[in-house]
Parts: sequence; structure tokens; C-alpha cells
Amino acid sequence: MNATNPSPRDLDLVEAALGPRLRELRRRGGLTLADMSGLTGISAGVLSRLESGKRLPTLRHLLSLARAHRIGFDDLIGTGDGKPAVRLPVVTRRGMSLVRLTEYVGGLQAYRILVPVAEPGRDMAVERRRGPGSAAEVPRLHVHEGRNWLCVLSGRLRLVLGEHELVLTAGEAAEYDAQAPHWYGAAGPDPAEVLAVFGVQGEGLRLRVRADRA
Repeated sequence: MNATNPSPRDLDLVEAALGPRLRELRRRGGLTLADMSGLTGISAGVLSRLESGKRLPTLRHLLSLARAHRIGFDDLIGTGDGKPAVRLPVVTRRGMSLVRLTEYVGGLQAYRILVPVAEPGRDMAVERRRGPGSAAEVPRLHVHEGRNWLCVLSGRLRLVLGEHELVLTAGEAAEYDAQAPHWYGAAGPDPAEVLAVFGVQGEGLRLRVRADRA
């Protein structure tokens, strides 16, 4: 196939092969449709239609899928070797997809987390707090031992710490004592991708050097 000037027949062949290829890549990685949905932010129903050929993917779909499989765009559509990088196990917890980046037990633990946009009453546990003349649904906050460090890689992350709430954007980070009541979820409109480091009590990240241009 001429990549710079593909013929209509070439495009038809790529479109026909794309669905089965997406299914093959997903199964080769040991992932379910729910896992892929968590990693890409594409609903499982849409992914199923893409794999069956009942729907053609958008450019955004293709870019999200290529990133989730850790392969190039050409490999995703079938013009490369299609070999994904080593697949790390995906864990789903409270609607979030977590990829553990550390193999050892104990000490600091690092995760790549895809945080979905949460809908009160459906995707997250909520409680009703009464204020002056009103009642509002708010996330049910969690507490546990240790210290959390979050860095937003993409998207927007809503972070609730006790009575305080803020929205972190790409490149921003937060560190807090996990014994303080807390909750986080994507602020929308898309899922948020987060690099998280969790430490046991008294253990966390320590900045030793910061070099700025003079």
C-alpha cells in the first residue's frame, strides 16, 4: 500500500481489517472491553462496535487506542509489526484503571491511573450534607494510612481534601497525608491520567535538588 497516496481499495482493506486487529491486540494484552474502556475513556459499547466493524473509529479513538496498547499509529492500523510493549497488569478499583509500575513489596508504590469522570449517585459513593436550607450530594471521603502524591499527566482532576476542593490540570501535583479525609475524580470533560505515588506512614517524596535556569 502506498502510504502517501493510498487507493480507495487500500483504504477499504484497512477499514475491513481494523476491527479484528483491535480485538486481537486487546486479547493479546489480556484485556477485557471494560479494561480498555478504563484505559482509553471510550465506552465498552463503542469499543465493541469498533471491533465488530459496525462503527469506524475517529482519529481521537485511534490515538487513544494506540497509546493504551503502547504501539505506534501505523502498528495500530496494520502497517507496522503490531508488537505492543510489555503489558503490565491492570487493576480496576472504584471505576478507576490502575497500572502498577513498581514490582517490589513495601516502600513507595507507583501507579499510572486513569480516573473516569464520576457521576454522583452512579459512579461514586456519595453522602448528603445539609446546609442552610439545602442538601447537597458530595463524594464520600476516604482515609487510610500513609501519604499520597498525585501528578496530573492529562485532563483535569478534582481533588477534595476535607472541607477544601481544588482542580488540578496537566503538570500540577499535590501531596497530602492520607489520614486526612480525601477523594478525587476527573473534573471532565474527559478522564484524567494521573501518576500516583503512595507511601507508608512517614514516607513520601523529598525534593533534594531543583535546578532553575539562571
